[in-house]
Amino acid sequence: MATGTGTAARTAGTAGTAGTAGTAGTAGTAGTARAAARTWGPARAAAGEVGPGAAVLGSRRAGGRGGRLRRTLLASLVAAAVVVPVSAAASAHVPAPAPTVFAGDASPRSRYAAHRADLAEAVRMAEEADRAGRADRLRAMAASGTAQFLAFDGRGRGRAVEVFGDLETAERIAVLVPGSDTTLDTYERFRSGAVALEQRLRAEHPRSAVVAWLGYDTPGTVSTTVLTAGRADAAAAELRPFLDRLASMAAPGARLSLLCHSYGSVVCARTATGPAVGDVVLFGSPGTGAGTARELPTTARVWAGRGGADWIAGVPHVRFGGLGFGTDPVDPAFGARAFDAGPGGHSDYLKPGTRSLDALAAIVLGTAPVEEAGHA
Repeated sequence: MATGTGTAARTAGTAGTAGTAGTAGTAGTAGTARAAARTWGPARAAAGEVGPGAAVLGSRRAGGRGGRLRRTLLASLVAAAVVVPVSAAASAHVPAPAPTVFAGDASPRSRYAAHRADLAEAVRMAEEADRAGRADRLRAMAASGTAQFLAFDGRGRGRAVEVFGDLETAERIAVLVPGSDTTLDTYERFRSGAVALEQRLRAEHPRSAVVAWLGYDTPGTVSTTVLTAGRADAAAAELRPFLDRLASMAAPGARLSLLCHSYGSVVCARTATGPAVGDVVLFGSPGTGAGTARELPTTARVWAGRGGADWIAGVPHVRFGGLGFGTDPVDPAFGARAFDAGPGGHSDYLKPGTRSLDALAAIVLGTAPVEEAGHA
């Protein structure tokens, strides 16, 4: 039963502040510019562009005009990184009802019903505000009439936690944690991966479920926030209690697996997990901020994989002045168990028929090969 809206409103309002961007934006040294450019540049290079960070490095090598040019270009980099996400956040201001808040023991089914009503109201309010694009996307989320949302907040960039499968009877549960630029406006691509994984799991083990956890304000791909752990720290504070609640909703003894994509791997690396979580899987990861898998706040097995065509392989794994995430999780020195991610790109891990999807399903089901001792 709903108990009020104040708590949810406060939670949604405090996650992911502009201060995170400001932290990275204060960096004023050429070393920080170099770290930012190394981290930011490969993503843009994948699209065939040379970003301002590359120009900063080039100006340093060229010498000559030296400091003035470097400072100008660094200012441009910081301005672009901050202005782009702030503008996007402002343009994403969409009216929607405050999410329903439940008693701690509310059943999944009561939550699903209430959030379907919230979703329908969010569609109506978006239409009245002439936000046709958002209304269309929300309508698609509700199209089946049986959507199972444990959480839904249609305001601004939005949040959603959706279940695929029968959570209350599931013995194996995969929790997907997405990376940057995942919002209600891009939700369909996240959802399609969750559906593909749930279908793959159920083909082998019918009592399986997948939870698509868009429970945090993801950073923009082109922003300073994606270079720092600020958003991840805020997300980890939300994810940890969610995992505890989720375990209590599932079948007794259910085993949870955290599947963490891209910036989502930074979130998972900061999330303390209880005994119900058996595996933490990092894929398409820029790094975690930890030097080894043993440093992560979990007793779960830690896995890492990267597709052969994933552009994130070009991101230098450095950490300087709070920017970057350090050791590459697929480096044997990190100590994670390796899995075969196939030849795919950054957005291909959960596509039907891929080796990566098969490997992720095997980890969740507990049928993946057991590796030699010494791994986390």
